[in-house]
Amino acid sequence: MKKILIALIIVLVGIQFIPVERTNPPVKNEIDAPADVKAILKKTCYNCHSNETNWVWYTKIAPASFLAVSDVNDGRKHLNFSEWDINKEMKAKEEIWDEVREEQMPPWQYRIFHSESKLTQEEKNIIRNWATNK
Repeated sequence: MKKILIALIIVLVGIQFIPVERTNPPVKNEIDAPADVKAILKKTCYNCHSNETNWVWYTKIAPASFLAVSDVNDGRKHLNFSEWDINKEMKAKEEIWDEVREEQMPPWQYRIFHSESKLTQEEKNIIRNWATNK
């Protein structure tokens, strides 16, 4: 058991030296939304869906760093508020509302460490009204 523990410690220390690229590229075309909507999006979505990620301390420690970088890269690839495409706005807003309505976003594992990202019913209503142009 002692050898397994020592091996595990060596692996955990060793993986800290694997480089992980945490980036925040320049904002190209930011979303144009009402102030209340933008505040909600910044609070709940921007860490994974913008070029303005707040790389907190645990994103610098492996293996959490691997997961965080992967999640941010996937999030930006799917939807990036810092590279907003006005030509695809209606589709993006529809998808945003679908994810919020189905409680897929923000994901549960993100909400564990970011309790402030859990949307209230009022915030969901604001997103719904914006996304559906009501």
